[in-house]
Amino acid sequence: MTERKSSLRTHLVNIGRLVAKELRSIRSDPVMLILVVYSFTIAVYTVSIGASTEAVNLSVGVVDEDHSPLSRHLRDALLPPIFQPARQIPASAIDSEMDHARLVFVLEIPPKFESDLLAGRQVSAQLNVDATAMTQAGIGASYLQGIIQREVANVLGRREVQTASPVNVVISTRFNPNLTSAWFTSVMQVINNITMLTVILTGAALIREREQGTIEHLLVMPLVPAEIMLSKILANGLVLLLAAGFSLVVVVEWWLDVPIAGSLTLFLAGAALYCFAVAALGILLGTIATTMGQFGLLAIPILVVMQLLSGSSTPMESMPGWLQYVMRTISPTPHFVEFAQAVLYRGAGPSIVWVQLAAVAVIAAIYLAISLRQFRRMMVQA
Repeated sequence: MTERKSSLRTHLVNIGRLVAKELRSIRSDPVMLILVVYSFTIAVYTVSIGASTEAVNLSVGVVDEDHSPLSRHLRDALLPPIFQPARQIPASAIDSEMDHARLVFVLEIPPKFESDLLAGRQVSAQLNVDATAMTQAGIGASYLQGIIQREVANVLGRREVQTASPVNVVISTRFNPNLTSAWFTSVMQVINNITMLTVILTGAALIREREQGTIEHLLVMPLVPAEIMLSKILANGLVLLLAAGFSLVVVVEWWLDVPIAGSLTLFLAGAALYCFAVAALGILLGTIATTMGQFGLLAIPILVVMQLLSGSSTPMESMPGWLQYVMRTISPTPHFVEFAQAVLYRGAGPSIVWVQLAAVAVIAAIYLAISLRQFRRMMVQA
């Protein structure tokens, strides 16, 4: 028992010293430090405010062939921030304006539009939509339809054009009452950066050792491969967890004014478990590649697939059933995304997210075992 305790103490001391060495190595690499700082500050902010899916500042042209009070009301109802001030154009300019992407919408109001409407005749107005920006075009078209119906109802002296529905649908929006995309994008950007940088930092740390020849120095020391691998995972994971916590508190909550509903401590605990899984993947890629260029070529397609099919960009439910099963089996990212969304958006506690944490733990254990085996083989060959 005494020998076992002494052996465990020796392993812990070795890991602690190696972690300190890895932290000094990270500190001496300014490019990597700049990448970490940028990814968790400026990148989170710019993506959140720049990759907006809301209908904002949309350009509208109006072909007014009626010149009636109703057509003027329709033009005047297109107000910021959803729309730019409406531009009146002739019908002959529609194709040119839309071909050159100067207008997203063009509303054509035909002659005698108001008089036919007041006479009870069937009328129609044409809305041309540039659906290149699909999401904004769809939302903006819905807004325009609502504006047209409201103005027509005002002219007719009724609240609604059609007969009132017997059902009154009351919509209650939870977790994001204003439907602001930055509330979703900012947190997902932090999660994506944890995935990307954990793989890159751990794999690059191993590649750097091999390229500089310092891996041979470790071989002559009284160290075991598990200690070396764990030290790289712990050191890089610690840096990224601190950066992620800083980003959530300072950039997301304070700078972007996005509320965090759940426990930050619980999220960081789950993120630490997730870091073991993706860091083990980085180590595995680092054992396969022999140069930094090869490592990049291996890591890029894997990271793209992990992030695009994780549920952070599009819902998992929109994917084919077999693909959902494959991703949930081989990748810890879908489980971590579900965990993070439940904690940070909905304020979920451990009793709700333990299933996702267990799934991440199982996949992490498998990745660690495979990576350790490959790492030992690489150390022997070195």
